[in-house]
Amino acid sequence: MMKNRQVRLKSRPKGIPQAEHFEIVEDTVPEIAPDQVLVRNIYLSVDPAMRGWIVDTTGYSEPVAIGSVMRSFATGRVEASRHADFKQGDLVTGMFGWQDYAAVEGGAIDRIIGGRDLPLSTSLGVLGLNGVTAYFGLLEVGQPARGETVVVSTAAGSVGSCVGQIANTLDCRTVAIAGGAQKKRLCRDEFGFDAAIDYKSEDLDAALASACPDGVDVYFDNTAGDISDGVLKRLNVGARIVICGTASISNWNPIPQGPRVERHLLVKRARMQGFVVFDFAERYAQARSKLAQWVKDGTIRYREDILDGIENAPDAIAGLYRGENSGKRLIRIASEND
Repeated sequence: MMKNRQVRLKSRPKGIPQAEHFEIVEDTVPEIAPDQVLVRNIYLSVDPAMRGWIVDTTGYSEPVAIGSVMRSFATGRVEASRHADFKQGDLVTGMFGWQDYAAVEGGAIDRIIGGRDLPLSTSLGVLGLNGVTAYFGLLEVGQPARGETVVVSTAAGSVGSCVGQIANTLDCRTVAIAGGAQKKRLCRDEFGFDAAIDYKSEDLDAALASACPDGVDVYFDNTAGDISDGVLKRLNVGARIVICGTASISNWNPIPQGPRVERHLLVKRARMQGFVVFDFAERYAQARSKLAQWVKDGTIRYREDILDGIENAPDAIAGLYRGENSGKRLIRIASEND
């Protein structure tokens, strides 16, 4: 009998989830009902946003319940189908969770964009949640104009690197903020940022002044905290701040205290807007199509950090916050050729 290995939430973390907060259990492969599809997962996604999906605080979605399969995007192959739009062998992606097999409603599944033209893994990274986040967060919320200065925090990551490269298509001046000399070099040499700052070793205020001589027009904020406090000092009149993530804050209860942003926003008539990619769900196909074109023609480059085996899942989120990954983090749990 086939088994379905599942990574379940064992206890609720107060800060960054660690391996101890999860457990791996074996269950039976689910039966599918009418209009459902059985998916055999091949790649599981690991995203910073997953921390927010399991904390016991108010968010944009209900937290994962204790004892439930960890929520995540995944990519896999249809093993069986009772839905008219899908057949055995189709490659699909969706919110399938950290497990071998998932029984999914047909309406919650997307076909892989690009077919075999691009690696299957890209459906979870540059053509998945990360690339789509960069696309809509920058273009719809940040709204950069040609020639403006765009600053991106965690710029070597899968979202930030894509933001910078999209901004380059608009001839913006792109400035990366990343942690460590290696990631700084990656932002300049591989992702094409005009300037890069290592916040771990450089004086941030001085580095920003040098990298942004004409101020900051768009700030794509993945961190909050001290980095964002430094960027806000250099805002231009009419600047836009895209709040995409808060990676530098390990715990929001109690709410950490710091510099107040109101004066910056008032004097510079700037706009700060929170952004959640799920608000653009009906337009994902538009973004994926454009991103696929950019990847194929070399406009956008990407990196992946692939862990092999579901046993690596429990510690995978914590590893993101330790800065272990170079590129989009994925967990491979099956062969693409099976």
